[in-house]
Amino acid sequence: MYDKARDQLAASLACVEFYASTTDIWSSRTTEPYLSLTVHYINSEWKLCSSCLETSYFPEDHTGQNVANDLREFLQSWRLKEENQVCVTTDSGANVVKAVKLNNWSRLSCFGHRLHIAIERSLKDTRVDRAVSVGKKIVSAFSHSWKRQRALQEVQRDMGLPQHKLVTETPTRWGSKQKMIQRLLEQEKAITQVLAADRSTRHLVPTWQDIEVLDSVNKALGPLLEFTNALSAEDYVTVSCLKPVLQLFSSDILQVKENDTDLTKTIKNSVLDYLNSKYEDPEVDELIALATMLDPRFRTQYMGPEEIEVMKARAVQEMESYVSVQSGTSDFETPQQASASASDAKRLKKTLGSFFKRAVPDKGVHAMEAELNSYLQCSPADSESNPLAWWKLHEINFPRVSRLARKYLCIPATSAAFERLFSTGGNIVTCQRSALKPATVNMLVFLAKN
Repeated sequence: MYDKARDQLAASLACVEFYASTTDIWSSRTTEPYLSLTVHYINSEWKLCSSCLETSYFPEDHTGQNVANDLREFLQSWRLKEENQVCVTTDSGANVVKAVKLNNWSRLSCFGHRLHIAIERSLKDTRVDRAVSVGKKIVSAFSHSWKRQRALQEVQRDMGLPQHKLVTETPTRWGSKQKMIQRLLEQEKAITQVLAADRSTRHLVPTWQDIEVLDSVNKALGPLLEFTNALSAEDYVTVSCLKPVLQLFSSDILQVKENDTDLTKTIKNSVLDYLNSKYEDPEVDELIALATMLDPRFRTQYMGPEEIEVMKARAVQEMESYVSVQSGTSDFETPQQASASASDAKRLKKTLGSFFKRAVPDKGVHAMEAELNSYLQCSPADSESNPLAWWKLHEINFPRVSRLARKYLCIPATSAAFERLFSTGGNIVTCQRSALKPATVNMLVFLAKN
């Protein structure tokens, strides 16, 4: 079964011109380390595809050089050309970042991890620490007592509150902390009544100061939760949304408002400053801007005049390089060709008219510029539409630009695909199946994800 599935995937990848990838190291329940690689590409039907290629046992030291060598071996085993890899999306792990750098690959930092770090930094405040600590104790008090859970349900019915359970925080997921805070604020009255009725839990009743702090945090971070979920998808384009999202953060979501508390203002400014600083790298900014321009929903909507011209020049340059490669032009000549051209030069004499002859402009470049300008002048697609569906319909009208779109729109904005692979691996290597051999784990994960 594995061999058949692998052959089918290899046949599909053979038809793929450009691809992006995500990679990381994870540990099974038996603490055995694995290095995995997933690829993302747009097929001939303009469908965004994601495939797990390898889940390799990695007992060596987790140095950047070792990771880099194994990743190159993965690509070679699947006959994928490194020059066709557009970008690698990773988290901020030092060894993986170094591996990508050693292989001279372009890298995009996972937006989800960046946002998580930005939020954790912004919440380093003693008031927040105390309020969150109280909230965690409240959740623990209810989760370990079915009597309190039953009492909470009764009070919820009496007060007409939603029949929701409290949410437990996961330290590595800022969203879980935000969901916990939202649920505590939603059920504040019911929680207070249940805790106050029991002498052993009266000390857990949140004070008005704690509620005020939690409310300030909720107002600052609540709107960000949906963006993380939306940008973590695998089945639709996300990289082109990064630039619009960052601008939306600056102009609306994280913009300080008059009625914001001082704590809310501090959190908003801290998150925004960190995100802006991490996307100032010229190479990354250019990559994101080009992907945005190739998305028919946005095009140049979020760019200034100078940036538009730079991106247009970059796009035309890439399209021109594709034509050069396809036409088979080469900068090298055979000895026979060199000698023939030299002898022809000796025989030919310049005519009088040759002195007045002007260089003929390159019509190919003008055609590319015209095609790009025609695309940019089209009316934008609906913001909720699928950009790949638009390109499927208009590929025939913009053959060169569509090739660029197929190249850049396959890049994932986050490494969420890899986080899901971790979960799949955890479901396969369970405590009852801890003796699975690494080769078997590789095959099972491959079959589960493909």
